[in-house]
Amino acid sequence: MTKFLLAVHVLAAIVAIGPVTVAASMFPPAARRALAAPDDTRAAETVQLLHRICKVYAVVGVVVPVFGFATASTMGVLGSAWLIVSIALTALAALVLAALVLPAQTALMEGEGTRERTVQLAMFTGVFNLLWAAVTILMIIRPGSTTGA
Repeated sequence: MTKFLLAVHVLAAIVAIGPVTVAASMFPPAARRALAAPDDTRAAETVQLLHRICKVYAVVGVVVPVFGFATASTMGVLGSAWLIVSIALTALAALVLAALVLPAQTALMEGEGTRERTVQLAMFTGVFNLLWAAVTILMIIRPGSTTGA
């Protein structure tokens, strides 16, 4: 059962978190293009599509920690320091996405945008992506794991 849960956890992370990180990273430059050419409907559609991807996959991404907890429970590592740090970083990444990235995207789409706001959004997105990179590294290295890695 552990292998199944781990496989679902990893696949969910790839399928759900990957698109959010890519779409969120693509959003600021796309928003700058849309701001520079307000009559370009294709640029506006691109921004809307990227925002929709971020919102939908953020919701789908909830399954990642759910299967992560299930996997950790079956492995007996719920009290491990690396896992607790990973959980905290995951919660922080979710907070950055929900409180900073998605609202900034929405504001830009609603016409409250300036080039400076796209730069700020790029920074928020970078923090979000770095948090997920740190979680991924912890999941691979797992200090004190018995895998011998």
